[in-house]
Amino acid sequence: MTDDHRTGPIRTRIKICGVRDPETALIAAECGADSIGLVFVSSSPRCVTIDEAYEIQSVLPAFVTSVGLFVNPKAEPYLQTMVQADLDLGQLHGKEPEPLVREIGPDLIKAIRYSRETIEADLRKWSRIDELDAVLIDGGDGGTGEKADWAHLAEVIDICDHPVILAGGLTPENVGEAIRTVRPYAVDVSSGVESEPGVKDPAKIAAFCRAVREADHALA
Repeated sequence: MTDDHRTGPIRTRIKICGVRDPETALIAAECGADSIGLVFVSSSPRCVTIDEAYEIQSVLPAFVTSVGLFVNPKAEPYLQTMVQADLDLGQLHGKEPEPLVREIGPDLIKAIRYSRETIEADLRKWSRIDELDAVLIDGGDGGTGEKADWAHLAEVIDICDHPVILAGGLTPENVGEAIRTVRPYAVDVSSGVESEPGVKDPAKIAAFCRAVREADHALA
């Protein structure tokens, strides 16, 4: 049996992004999250320091990955942060050029902002980059809660040669619909499981993870 997200048994991966403390990381893992996102963007209410990130990732159970999120980093500071915080994957959420992505990959996710006019070209562009592990499609700037056009994404997702992560505007109430429509490899949530910006709600995290598994079960 394969685990292809389009043709085989369904198991949508879950990423809880913008985690700021070990307690929340453990709650997310216990609820079924596959990865934890740690934000290194000073303007974000979810920003963490290298030391905080190291402490958070150090409590994660086996097979739960840590992902560092960056916007337009320089190669050397990016690589130093990844090593010092001992992170598993990096995520680029800005307008990073292809040469930089090739230089600092692999173990890398590239986020792109959804636009009906550009999404197909963007998916083809980043499919050419072998150093990427996945492409994340966000409805807007990270953490803003903007949704993409899921029905349109479902029509073009197969253009991408990399696994696709769906983000933007996801909540416990709508993630099932998103999975049924788009059939992404993974879903990524931040503001949709918060009580206020930067403050994760354990009940919402649990509800989100439960809704993902219910959607997977319905598609099995």
